[in-house]
Amino acid sequence: MKTMKRPDSKLNETEVKQNGDAGGHLSVFTNVHTAAGSPEKRLLSAFKKDTNPGKAYLAGREYYSEDGKTFELRLVRRIKQQLSADPTTRPEYPSPLGLTEFTRRATEVALGKSSRAIVEERVLGVQTPGFTAAVRLGAELLRNWYDHCAAWCGPVYLSSPCDDSLAGIFQAAGIQDIREYYYWDDQQRGVCLDKLLEDLEKAPERSVVVLSASAHYPTGADLSHNQWAVITELIMRRRHFPFLLLPPQALCYGNVEREAWPVQYCASQGMELLCAQSFSHCFGLYGEAVGHLLCVLKQNSLLLSVQSQAATIVKSLWAQPSAGGANIVATVLSNPAHVVEWKEEVKHIVERCMLIRELLRERLRLLGAPGCWNHLTQQSGLYCNTGLSEDQVEFLSQRRHVYLLPSGCLNVSAINGRNLDYIAESIHRALTTSL
Repeated sequence: MKTMKRPDSKLNETEVKQNGDAGGHLSVFTNVHTAAGSPEKRLLSAFKKDTNPGKAYLAGREYYSEDGKTFELRLVRRIKQQLSADPTTRPEYPSPLGLTEFTRRATEVALGKSSRAIVEERVLGVQTPGFTAAVRLGAELLRNWYDHCAAWCGPVYLSSPCDDSLAGIFQAAGIQDIREYYYWDDQQRGVCLDKLLEDLEKAPERSVVVLSASAHYPTGADLSHNQWAVITELIMRRRHFPFLLLPPQALCYGNVEREAWPVQYCASQGMELLCAQSFSHCFGLYGEAVGHLLCVLKQNSLLLSVQSQAATIVKSLWAQPSAGGANIVATVLSNPAHVVEWKEEVKHIVERCMLIRELLRERLRLLGAPGCWNHLTQQSGLYCNTGLSEDQVEFLSQRRHVYLLPSGCLNVSAINGRNLDYIAESIHRALTTSL
């Protein structure tokens, strides 16, 4: 009987070295290029390498307490302990649209319990794994809706400046026509309404306009009620579609109703809208990723079809959101006593941020820093736009070891009693040193 000869298993060393595997095949990832890092990532990397003991990182997105650490609400800590000790709790998958009690409470936070849209049952709420996931789901729904409408050819308009990730989220959903509208004016150090209106007036009809309802990132400059009224009138007249954002850093007033006023106002005008919400900062749930997408429709008859579309999209993106963080939020919002305690803790956070703004403004005034610094206290939320140039921001990081975003924006909560004077002195030097 003829024996079969085993194939030669000796490897060609040259092939292994060149291609990285025994078969001599190139990896499918060979031509994948390294993605450009975000400004925050590059800043954090530089900060970690900095050995100066007085360094300060003011570009983080979390809320920091006076001791410089991320903050957990006492109420949330207590509820976590209660839920983990509850013997009746059983692990189970939530539905693709999320926990019913969470979406109901999150919808009431955005629209108010007596909202006409809620009463008429033309509102859909979807739990998402974080704020960016809510934006992504909204973008997917828009693309699906508008794909069936041959008349629509409008782009998506984002504010200038805005969160760097927003454009990429819409593009990942297949919406490639992304444009900007004017928002922040460096000279005024505030919102320039005239130029904003001019850009939206020129936008093609049925454009999607993304607007920050509260705590505009990264400037911290919000629209007034009067400005909202003017913008809403233009959006309705030009038949634009509003996509509102209640982002993670929405800690402006310590008042839930006031934070969500723009959403409620737009809904009261009979407008269809989307609103992406986050519960990260206001509940201290940084590792839980709790988001919510709110859809306000024109009529109740559309609800089931939109709901089915949302469920189908969710199944292809993340299947089910996690229950942990949403359960905590629902537990707080469904208990009146918890709500009172939660609002008090959030109010304390907001008051501290405002106090820091006032102290920084006063320090800069006493140092004789050039210019007017009233814009620090006219803005709100975790972030503020200092108005510093890129050269001045670079001076701060290279010469003073103080790290801000390239746009000159900083996280107010990262300033505390230990570094306030040094940061104020550093900003003063950046303004007065010949660069």
